[in-house]
Parts: sequence; C-alpha cells; structure tokens
Amino acid sequence: MIDLVPLAGKLKYTTMKFLNTLMVLVIMLLSACQGPTSKQEQPTKEVPFVWDNANIYFLLTDRFKNGSTENDVNFERTSETAKLRGFMGGDLKGITQKIKDGYFTDLGINALWFSPVMEQIHGGVDEGTGNTYAFHGYWTKDWTSLEPNFGTEEDLMELVETAHAHGIRILLDVIINHTGPVTKQDPVWPADWVRTTPTCKYQDYETTVNCTLTDNLPDVKTESNEEVDVPAFLMEKWEKEGRLEKEMDELNAFFARTGYVRSPRNYIIKWLTDLIRKYGIDGYRIDTAKHTEESVWGELWKEAVVAFSDWKAAHPDQLMDNNPFYMVGEVYGYGISGELLFDFGDRKVDYFKEGFHSLINFEFKGDANKAYEPIFSKYSDLLHGPLKGKSVVNYLSSHDDGSPFDQDRTRPMEAGTKLLLCPGASQVYYGDESSRELIIEGTQGDATLRSFMNWDEMAQNVERNGYKVQDILAHWQKLGRFRQAHLSVGAGVHQMMTESPYVFKRTYKNGSIDDKVVVGLDLAAGKKTIDVAGVFENGVMLKDYYSGKMVQVKKGKVEVDSTFDIVLLGLE
Repeated sequence: MIDLVPLAGKLKYTTMKFLNTLMVLVIMLLSACQGPTSKQEQPTKEVPFVWDNANIYFLLTDRFKNGSTENDVNFERTSETAKLRGFMGGDLKGITQKIKDGYFTDLGINALWFSPVMEQIHGGVDEGTGNTYAFHGYWTKDWTSLEPNFGTEEDLMELVETAHAHGIRILLDVIINHTGPVTKQDPVWPADWVRTTPTCKYQDYETTVNCTLTDNLPDVKTESNEEVDVPAFLMEKWEKEGRLEKEMDELNAFFARTGYVRSPRNYIIKWLTDLIRKYGIDGYRIDTAKHTEESVWGELWKEAVVAFSDWKAAHPDQLMDNNPFYMVGEVYGYGISGELLFDFGDRKVDYFKEGFHSLINFEFKGDANKAYEPIFSKYSDLLHGPLKGKSVVNYLSSHDDGSPFDQDRTRPMEAGTKLLLCPGASQVYYGDESSRELIIEGTQGDATLRSFMNWDEMAQNVERNGYKVQDILAHWQKLGRFRQAHLSVGAGVHQMMTESPYVFKRTYKNGSIDDKVVVGLDLAAGKKTIDVAGVFENGVMLKDYYSGKMVQVKKGKVEVDSTFDIVLLGLE
C-alpha cells in the first residue's frame, strides 16, 4: 500500500485516512480485474512437514535436465557406449532450473532425492553389452569431490538453497559399500581397503555382506577396524589438484575429535558427513544397505546428526524446521509385511535400530495390483501398529527394479492414485508423472528404465495408451498437492466410511496439529453427495482439491458437482 501521508502537506489526518482506504480499494479492484494469480503467486498456508507424509521425487541427475552444455564431457569420456549407458548431459543446474520453474512445487513434492554426485570413475566398463560410463553415479572414485559432469560445489550449494527456499528437503544418495570398478584410468584401491572376491551368492548373511555385489565392483572392508592410510593414488590426485594439505589436515582433525580408528568405513563416514556440514543436506538415502554390516549405518547416522547440528548452528537464518536428520535405507527386498525385520535366511536384522527412520518398501509395487481398500487399510494398520514411530517409502518404479508396476504405462492414473493416497511416504520416480516410457528398444538390463526425461512429449502433449501426457501430469499434480497440504494423507489413520461408493477418511493428531480429510474414489461424474458426518461439522467450508471447488457441509453432507470421479476433501 502507498502511504500518502508524507505527500499530504496541510491535509488533515482524517482526510488522509480516507485517501489511504480509497487507494487500497482501487488496488484490490485492479487486482480483481486482472483475474486470478498464478500458482506461484498464490499464498499457501503453512503446513508442518513430517517425513511420514513426505512426497519424494527421485531422479537420475544425468537424465533429468541439461542446465549447462559446458560440463557435458569430462575426463575424455568420448568412446561410443551401449544404448543409454553414456552420459547424456543432465546436471545440478538443470535440477535447480526446474525447482525455480515451480515444477516440483506444482507436483506437491517436498523432498528431492537425486542419484549420487560424487566424482565417478573416469574410464568406461565393458559389461559384455557394450561400453558403459558411470552416468548413474554409483561408481565412486573420490568421495571428497563432485563429478564435473554433474556440476560444481557452487552448483550444489545453489541447488540446496533454492530447494529449501521452495520448501523442498534434499536427500543425498550415499554409498559406503563399494568403490567404482577398476579400469585403465581407475586403479583398484589397496587390499587393506577393499576385497575383490568372492562374488555375493545371496544365500545368507555372510554371502550377502562380505563379498562383491558383482564382478569388478570392489567391496569396501567396512567390517575392518585396522588402521589404513589414504590410498596413494588419491593423495597424488589431491596434490595435483592443490588440496592435499587441506584434506589431510581435515582428516587429522576429524580423527582427533572422534577418537575413531582410521579404518576404511570411518574415512568414508567423515567424507560423507562433510557434505551435511557444508551444504545443509537434510537426509540420506542409503544405497545397498543390506550389503554392509548394519552397525555401519548407526555409526554414520551418529556423525550425520552431529554434522546437521553443526550446520544448523552456523546457519540459524536458513533453518526450515526442527526435524532431525533423516535416513531411508535401500534394503533390497524389504517389504512392509516384514515389519521391523529383514530376513537373510539365517539371520533377521532390525535396520530401524541403526538410524533409519524409513526403509524403501519393495512390496508396494505388488500391492498396487490390489483394490484400494485392502492396500490402504493394510498400510495404515501396520504403520500405526508394529511400525508406529517409523515409516516406509512406497514406490512403483525405480532405476534398478526390472519389474515395476505398470511398466508399459497403461494405468498411469490408477498408479498415481494408489501411490499418492497410500499411507506412508511416497516416491515418484522421474517420469512417473508424465508416462515416460520404461521399455526402450535396443537397451540391455536396467538401461531401459533410465531414458532422458520426456520434456518434449510433455511440451507436445503426446498421447500414450489413450491418455494425454498433460492429463496424466495434472492428475499427479492434484494428488501430490493434496498430500502436501494434508499430513493425514500419508501420516494419518485410515478408515473406510462407505464401500460403495468408496469413501474413506484419514485423521492425524499430534499435539496441536489436527488434520483430517475425506476422499471418494471411482465416483460417478456430475453431482456427487459425500457423507462427511463425524469428520467435519455443519457449516464448514471444504475444498475439493481435485476439482478446485469449495463446498459447504450441510446436514453432515457435501455436494460436489464436477466431471471427475475423484473427490479430495479437506480444509483449505
């Protein structure tokens, strides 16, 4: 509002008060004439964040968005590769651009997990299907530097700060289990650091943990408590880059502070927690968790908590909330029905005791073939029963699951509804929301799951299997923003209200936070009457987050007139 008092001269205060009021009315009238503001400009209510209700977006850094072509080729990685097995240009700048564009905000995303960005092996690997470079980020060469194909330290800093400014937490994908493969450019780490045999047989605990995941993927001796030196090749690299003294001084300070043995795992724990202390990372996604002694993750979490506390103390003006450091683990094959334990056959392990708040739930993609109620009630009962205080992250497709739900993308609407309305946290794999193809002709193995993000198809609004891409995107956006706006969707208790039509409620209560929603699925188009008695009081105005319409509760019911078969009701 413009203050006219300094311009008034000898006008009386009462006259000025009238003019100020008139000016406000004029501004409001002009705003109304301009129509509604964009989604970016609309004020949104402050909704507390809890990881149990998180809507996590997972992407491969190299395959999402190319923000700068200047970093597309490094370390002379110019050899021809097998299809979808070379670097394609995606980088941190590209991710940041899409955050600024509001792409993730429109999807209701409040946590972002991208594939590892540590410096990768320089050479390529012939896997029998053609040359492959480390575009995926899981073949680490140096835990102390970033992969230049993905960007610089400044790029990562900007990404984290931009994400935080948009209410999005950052999950860093981290690896301790293994180094990258050995190539002509990438020597094997010393024998006191890694083992190169035997290859895992996955028959029991021993043949899953103390072994290499595959041929030519050296396994870090995380069980070792023997003192080891920094590998000579790494020290030579640091010296060439002009940072040897700095790195050694920091290592000496870390081991002096902690009193830890200079074992392989403790070096890597130091290097990984440096990233939290420097950038303000909010959590870890732990790769290959079951292939490493579970105690290692508890040790990592302990140091991560210290690093997160240090970052918060140094950046009080950048705090998002008081949530503790978060860890979610990839215990391959874990399902929510296993409750707290993962069974190796000869041994059961509770990873939740080792710093994990959540585990990735490999069971959901199968459960998604069931009807809504059996899925939702099962997950609610488990999460508010045996798993109370912990959580799972549900997913339908990923970068290395060869049997995803709806791989041929014929059920994209159903997929979004089941994933985003299921109790527990949700993980959207890049392109789930836009029906990116998961079957690519000419690929081998998991490469078919890793095509570049289908931005061109979205721009052209192509049709796939009877669905327009923009219609699919709109569906996922509405469901995601509903989840983001209401903690009860993922973190609340589920209860079916009527079987036909299928209507359920979710309720969440924690201290002063009291959230509830009512959802109707597979409804008739046109006017729909939904019974909300016992959930919302008469006279209350509710928003249908799917149609965008406001409705009032009358005699315990609301009437929604829309062309959609979904109703998502909650307080705005």
